[in-house]
Amino acid sequence: MKLQKTIKSEGKIHGRGMFGGEETSLVFRPAPVDSGVTFVRTDIPEPVRISAVAPNLAERSRRTTIKKGSVSIETIEHCLATINALEIDNVVVEVDGPELPAPDCSCAEYFKVLKRAGVVEQDVIRKEFVIKKPITITAGDACIYALPYSDDGLSLTYDLDYGGHTGIGRQIFSCQLTPENFEKHLAPARTFLLEAEAKQFQARGMGTHISPRDILVINSDGPIKNSYRFPNECVRHKIVDLIGDLALVGRAVKGRIVAYKSGHALNQQLARKLYEAAQQQEQIAKFGTDALLDIRQIGKILPHRYPFLLVDRVIEIEGDKRIKGIKNVSFNEQFFQGHFPGNPIMPGVLIVEAMAQVSGLLFAQRLEHTGKLAVLLSMDKVKLRKSVVPGDQLILTAETIRLRKRTAQCRCKAMVGDVVVAEAQIRFMLVDDEKV
Repeated sequence: MKLQKTIKSEGKIHGRGMFGGEETSLVFRPAPVDSGVTFVRTDIPEPVRISAVAPNLAERSRRTTIKKGSVSIETIEHCLATINALEIDNVVVEVDGPELPAPDCSCAEYFKVLKRAGVVEQDVIRKEFVIKKPITITAGDACIYALPYSDDGLSLTYDLDYGGHTGIGRQIFSCQLTPENFEKHLAPARTFLLEAEAKQFQARGMGTHISPRDILVINSDGPIKNSYRFPNECVRHKIVDLIGDLALVGRAVKGRIVAYKSGHALNQQLARKLYEAAQQQEQIAKFGTDALLDIRQIGKILPHRYPFLLVDRVIEIEGDKRIKGIKNVSFNEQFFQGHFPGNPIMPGVLIVEAMAQVSGLLFAQRLEHTGKLAVLLSMDKVKLRKSVVPGDQLILTAETIRLRKRTAQCRCKAMVGDVVVAEAQIRFMLVDDEKV
């Protein structure tokens, strides 16, 4: 089994961000075992650390961004792809601006700097996730598949179909992810845009500092004022982006990935699915179940009892920052007897109550042994988006917005599958247990 790795020495990169164009400096630093890949914004009064994992993804068009609160770090995919390809598990990436540098719009400089910094093994076995069950993500005619693989490692195949555009056409490329393959076949491949897309971006004030000599801008005849480094450079860069997004699983992925017309949005959906599957797999291996808290443990923390206990188990906890729980909705629930018996729908107020209860479990970790409880104070921005019916499974998440001595606030969401059914911001008062 492979050991975790970090870098031997520091490495530095300077340059302008691809979209914003700000001049930024980036420093790679060694990191301890099990710390993962951590980005740090150093240009603000109190530096903010953001782990490069799927739950921290922010929605952006045509790039990969992570976010913590109001602080984000943009366009991290080329950096992550290089870290992933070099099998670096633990590293700190400090950046003094909102977006990472994009020298020549490829991974070549990142690979050069990290290779020069050197990679060193650490004394703990690296985390890996082996794909054992197929996962499919689709959007229109685009799709991406994560499949079991008979060989060791990660195999990637991308089918890029610009059949109606003579400058690109259709390109297919497959490779096994290794440091050698990445350096030779992938790292030099640059970001590309169609001419019309480039004009639209610059009309919106993005990438105005970049000319066709800096990035591949392609018309019907091919690159404008530039030339391809590979005849199929476009599909190779798509695989680079995919490798960067897969790094957000937070551990080495082993299996086969096949993509057709996939972009960052689909890649990131897959990364979220793989991250959740990896978390579940590790919980089962550690505890014999995928529940961090089962119903008996929940009953010891929350004061609620049947029929008002609305969280069945907790499957993810990230300190006092984030929690994910499950409520299985059965036709035997008492409220269905009176809430439209002929068309049973879970009352919206109970969905909100379930979100409040999972929030209480999140804050209970901070309040343990303090003699205090989190009592509902107010609810804001409550939205009920879709009906919940018998047979549904509610996925309840809560993320801390603010946690103080006497009050707490969190952002909550309830989902059925990938569909948001309710959301709210909930505030709690932290009161003495005996006063409740």
